[in-house]
Amino acid sequence: MDSVTQSFQHRMSVKLWPPIQSTRLMLVERMTKNFITPSFISRKYGLLNKEEAEEDAKKIEEMAFAAANQHHEKDPDGDGSSAVQIYAKESSRLMLEVLKRGPKTQEDEEVKTVDEGSAAVANLFDISGGRREFISGEEAEELLKPLKVPGNSYTRICFSNRSFGLDAAHVAESILLSIKGQLTGVDLSDCVAGRPESEALEVMGIFSLALEGCNLRYLNLSNNALGEKGVRAFGRLLKTQNILEELYLINDGISEEAARAVCELIPSTEKLKVLHFHNNMTGDEGAAAIAEMLKQSHLLEDFRCSSTRVGLEGGVALAEALGSCSHLRKLDLRDNMFGVEAGIALSKSLFAFAGLTEVYLSYLNLEDEGAEALANALKESAPSLEVLDMAGNDITAKGASSLSACIMAKQFLTNLNLAENELKDEGAILIAKAIEDGHDQLNEVDLSTNAIRRAGARLLAQAVVHKLGFKSLNINGNYISDEGIDEVKDIFKSLPDVLGKLDENDPEGEDLDEDAREEDGDVEDEDELESKLKGLEIKLE
Repeated sequence: MDSVTQSFQHRMSVKLWPPIQSTRLMLVERMTKNFITPSFISRKYGLLNKEEAEEDAKKIEEMAFAAANQHHEKDPDGDGSSAVQIYAKESSRLMLEVLKRGPKTQEDEEVKTVDEGSAAVANLFDISGGRREFISGEEAEELLKPLKVPGNSYTRICFSNRSFGLDAAHVAESILLSIKGQLTGVDLSDCVAGRPESEALEVMGIFSLALEGCNLRYLNLSNNALGEKGVRAFGRLLKTQNILEELYLINDGISEEAARAVCELIPSTEKLKVLHFHNNMTGDEGAAAIAEMLKQSHLLEDFRCSSTRVGLEGGVALAEALGSCSHLRKLDLRDNMFGVEAGIALSKSLFAFAGLTEVYLSYLNLEDEGAEALANALKESAPSLEVLDMAGNDITAKGASSLSACIMAKQFLTNLNLAENELKDEGAILIAKAIEDGHDQLNEVDLSTNAIRRAGARLLAQAVVHKLGFKSLNINGNYISDEGIDEVKDIFKSLPDVLGKLDENDPEGEDLDEDAREEDGDVEDEDELESKLKGLEIKLE
């Protein structure tokens, strides 16, 4: 797809909108070539034959052109640069959809998926709309009336965003008892907000008793300040869940005791695919309990345990247990206190995640050693990685060497976040080198707050400005000189919305290393520095 980007960008720089016919044909040819060329995606989803590829490429180009032209007619901007951007984004988006769809032999399955999605919406009973409020018994009678209709087809219910007192819960109890045999999904998140603890626990117990024995695939108990008492109040429901596929316990006050209670009460997590524990006070002991669940969750695809106060010991326990989850596609461990050793432990499990597409490892105190271990592991695994977030880990230019080699290997990245580290110019230039070639699906890069100066900022801008569909470069909060700011803005002059704000940049920002060199009379001119840094090489071994 690199050749598509280069050729397309070149043509568009000559004539903006509308593109000449030869340019449109060229784009079709390039897309066709990419559809029939083996790649990581084709190995996963299948390779199109030439006839299918040509047909899809023509349709994509026509749809992208129509969308861009409609925009240009409604809001002409003189040179047509905004229409070109839409043309590029739509082409890139639709092309990725076709690549992931694979050969047309999968069409029947796609239709089936769409039909199932429509049926799921039709079978969902949801009272969460509108403003958050307490509901009385009378209001519950009216709200839940559709569930009392004989022969209704509701298989999923959502009582979120409504606070049930005892009267309302008793109304719901008889209704739930009558339909629980048909339910496969239950959302009771944020259903006792503002209630006294004793009443809230009693309401939970009523719901739990009414739903006991349901064969649920989806259960959401988030935002209920459960703690151990709340978890045990739902005990009769949890004890009967053997086929859960999705479990959400977000913002529930899950302490180490509560985490142990969850582990104790749920009899099986063998079919679990999604497990979310975000924003709790789990700690190391609680993480150890969650780790026991992970060891039995071999089908897990999406694990979120962010902002849970997990330190080194808990981080190591989670990291080692995740090695059992070979189907993992999304991993979110942000905002914990893992440290270097837990990062190294996690790196050993990453080799098991061949299908990993999103990894969020920001604010884990990884430092260079932990970040290098993870980067080296990711480079050899997760060939289809799309999101890499390692912000706020005190990564310096030393760690950037391994990180850049990993990034260079991840050609399907869409989002790269390395904000709030200590990369400086040396590290930023290594990252710029890693993303300048290929990476045709990359659309967001964040290297804000990294003590980057003019040289690093300029090369980062040059690395992304010509990528089709690129949406955002954030280099705010750095030490870029006024001249450097002007240069970067000039690079993005035809795409001003792509460059993020620079209002927190500090041209006079202090760099202790540079202060020391200045005392020794060894400060270099920024252009001379850039010239030397350009010679940096990414270590691929």
